[in-house]
Amino acid sequence: MHMRFSKSQIIFVACMLVATWGYAGLFEDDEARKAILDLRQRVEKLKIDTDQIQTSNKDDNAGLGRGLLELQRQIELLRADVASERGLNEKLAKNLTDLQQRYKDDIQSLSDRLAKLEPTKVTVDGVEFAVAPAEKRDYEAALAIFRTGDFAAAQNLFSAFIVRYPASGYALTALFWLGNAQYATRDYKEAVVNFRSLVAKNPEHARAPEAVLSVANCQLELKDTKGARATLTNLIKAYPQSEAAVAAKERLASLK
Repeated sequence: MHMRFSKSQIIFVACMLVATWGYAGLFEDDEARKAILDLRQRVEKLKIDTDQIQTSNKDDNAGLGRGLLELQRQIELLRADVASERGLNEKLAKNLTDLQQRYKDDIQSLSDRLAKLEPTKVTVDGVEFAVAPAEKRDYEAALAIFRTGDFAAAQNLFSAFIVRYPASGYALTALFWLGNAQYATRDYKEAVVNFRSLVAKNPEHARAPEAVLSVANCQLELKDTKGARATLTNLIKAYPQSEAAVAAKERLASLK
């Protein structure tokens, strides 16, 4: 452990040495010389120790300064690392948020697409059945065209529908509207085929009485009065409570 001396302490020691030399005469010459030499050696040693302490202090201070600079550098590096880490975390958080939103959007989109593919229940002519979205869309499009009065286009659409969806719950009703479109375009023979097909496939169908009456109308347009009478008579017998039967009776009366 090094002892540290201030300048005042060193001056005090030097004064003590001078005072000691003043009293050297009180001793014998040999003893005085020995005492002086001893004091000189002590002073020199004190100087050397003082120089070493000062040098050591300088070295210690320099080392401490270097240590502080290194510590400051490490702190700045750590701050940079923390800032970089914070920026990376923020970027990762944003990427995660974007990914979650994209996942939600994809799920919603998939759900919407599946909803468009799922069958829905409809009721047509008193019958409830399930249809695919595309099937429902095609039928309603054909019927919408029919109602605009574009019977040629409606005929094509209903024909295509029956071919595309032969087992559809709409099929018999589509036959009815197809026959009407053909009647409107004066394609009476084809109309008769489709009206009779409807009745043959389901005589209890809600449109069956109207289909039979439409057959009779087509026969009258084709100048087949005999056939029309037979058809009207059968209609009255098969569906006596229907509105079509009332119309058939009136038509028969006008044919006599």
